[in-house]
Amino acid sequence: MKQRVVIIDGMGGGIGVQLISKLKELPETDLEIIALGTNAVATERMVKAGAHRGATGENAIRVSVSLGNFIIGPIGIVIINSMMGEITPPMVEAILKAPGDRILLPLQQEHFFLAGLEQLPLAKMTDRAIELFKERLHTR
Repeated sequence: MKQRVVIIDGMGGGIGVQLISKLKELPETDLEIIALGTNAVATERMVKAGAHRGATGENAIRVSVSLGNFIIGPIGIVIINSMMGEITPPMVEAILKAPGDRILLPLQQEHFFLAGLEQLPLAKMTDRAIELFKERLHTR
């Protein structure tokens, strides 16, 4: 059964690019990767990294986030006004209401702090996110 993975990122799309690159290395061939960027640069970079399709902006995220069996991105995608204001209240609401499993990377935000989490390099966070994705994928 084809699994759709929605990757959401903003700013320059670097986290999304890393996640997509690691997903493309997995042996699962029934993955469809959908890149949703808060801006055109993020979307373009994620599509170039191997997403099957992509869309940009608040309405695209609100409409398309529910397509995914999995939603993966930095924790900022569920924090209003994070990513320097790129994340809007309607985006957060749509992401939190979407039926897919959410796998979030615990990156610190300027106005939001996560207590009790180990600080890891981004590469290790993305590795852990992909491992969690694989575990969840095999329990479906």
